[in-house]
Amino acid sequence: MIWYPYEQLKTMKPPYKVVDAKGVYLYTEDKEMIDSVSSWWSTIYGYKNEKINEALIGQVKKFSHVMLGGLTHEPVERLSNQLKDFLPGDLDYPFFSDSGSVAVEVALKMALQYYMNKGEAGRTMILALTHAYHGDTFKTMEVGDDEDYHFVLEAYGKSKYVVNIPTEIQALEDAFEKYGDKLNSFIVEPLLQGAGGMRMYDISFLERARELCDEHNVLLIFDEVATGFGRTGNRFVADLVLPDIICLGKALTGGYLGHAATVANKKVFDAFYDDNPRHALMHGPTFMGNPIACTLASKCLEIFQEEDFMSKIKRIEEIEREEMEGFTHDKIEEVRIMGACVCIEVKDGKDIEGFQEFAYERGVFARPFVKYIYSMVPYVISEEELRKVMRTMKEWFENK
Repeated sequence: MIWYPYEQLKTMKPPYKVVDAKGVYLYTEDKEMIDSVSSWWSTIYGYKNEKINEALIGQVKKFSHVMLGGLTHEPVERLSNQLKDFLPGDLDYPFFSDSGSVAVEVALKMALQYYMNKGEAGRTMILALTHAYHGDTFKTMEVGDDEDYHFVLEAYGKSKYVVNIPTEIQALEDAFEKYGDKLNSFIVEPLLQGAGGMRMYDISFLERARELCDEHNVLLIFDEVATGFGRTGNRFVADLVLPDIICLGKALTGGYLGHAATVANKKVFDAFYDDNPRHALMHGPTFMGNPIACTLASKCLEIFQEEDFMSKIKRIEEIEREEMEGFTHDKIEEVRIMGACVCIEVKDGKDIEGFQEFAYERGVFARPFVKYIYSMVPYVISEEELRKVMRTMKEWFENK
């Protein structure tokens, strides 16, 4: 039996079996449906994108994988140079891995060792947000704050190394006053907290966080695995407030293949660049810098810029607001919109039971969770297709 994610296998409903996909559409044997969640927020350029397909095939004909230990290759060098030009500030030093969760693990390990290399081994604590989600590996679960995903850690008890705070400036200032000299990092999903409920907050919180991190010599980490590449309406939130480390994944390779990057600034990198072998970052995923993944990411970066995807995202948000702003129902707690993300939070999770099947029958694939119906559509979606997604979400409530 396949072990499906986030499911009780004994009681789960049979998943929809996809037999083909193209553009924004997934095809089962009997249905055509718009993928309103971009395969967990990754397939922003659509399925079967011809330019990405050509790049993939071209690299496969050369070689599919070589380890990055003791070897290098043109695709990883090209992608590294592209990221240096594409990312803001001096976020110039990428460490590649194979998933967003591992990218965050690397960032947290990097932050701890940064201070160890500088002789400050006492900076063992991490500041994070309430309702945070940074992945399902152990350290990412520890800095997370979502019992729906991470209740298994109850067996270990509350971590003495992690403090979670709400997105309130007073709570931020209080945390730095109390723990500032013990913190090695403050990690956030900037502006948009994804799996924790599509929670949205103001840029002023991050601006103050940057000031406090500078004041207390704490590294600021942006987990932009989900928020990067335009999802919040910004290329990266890092364009607005510059972190010391940024984590990229999901849309990095356009949803074609798992790959991720933990990108550090010069200050962080310089703490590892040393004659002392113990100052090296001792981490090395087998598929880091995979040539196919790097080729895909390179082509995606080219497409994002050459086809002006930020304009597409701006239009997506305009349509979302036309359709969803002001929409209310007595079962709805709040409707939230940011960039290419829409979330309807209901008062009771029972009120969205059955929505996935309802949407499927209307030609939309959706994946509601807990108390949230949401969309994170591919950026190649047409206006007509996007309005269909929005109206399917509204129709669910209008029929109740």
